[in-house]
Amino acid sequence: MALLERGALRDDPFTSIADDAALPDSAALISHVRLARDGIPEGRNAPLGVILPPDVAPEAIAAYLPRLALVALRLPGPRDGRAFTQARTLREHLGFAGEIRATGHVLPDHVTMLTRLGVSTIELPAGADPAAWQRMPRIIDIAYQPALDTGRSLGLRRHRLEHA
Repeated sequence: MALLERGALRDDPFTSIADDAALPDSAALISHVRLARDGIPEGRNAPLGVILPPDVAPEAIAAYLPRLALVALRLPGPRDGRAFTQARTLREHLGFAGEIRATGHVLPDHVTMLTRLGVSTIELPAGADPAAWQRMPRIIDIAYQPALDTGRSLGLRRHRLEHA
């Protein structure tokens, strides 16, 4: 799958690994169930990522975050915003500095908000037109509430205009 990162397309270096399969010596993506069961193997130097489903709080993997390179958040449908909250929790409250990836039912309209909340890559759906996804941050460039980026919320813009 292609990934969108800061408006550019890139390949995914991570390979999804089944819960009963051996971990490769390359970048691997495992389930949160496997992470909770097995932890992170001692001496592992290759990047490791975890898939965090929407019904699991990021605090459940907090102890592993310093050694994880990626947390993949799954959006199950258009009306389920739990991944948005998970992303913000990972960045703001747990201080996760690695890659946060949005997967699943992600829409082009979500790009700006996901980025504002700390998502660094978005897995494009099969058959998606990359150009439509790349243009969304220019189309939707305003938000109502402040987030990780500064100075872009509507309230802050109004405040600056009133005091200019």
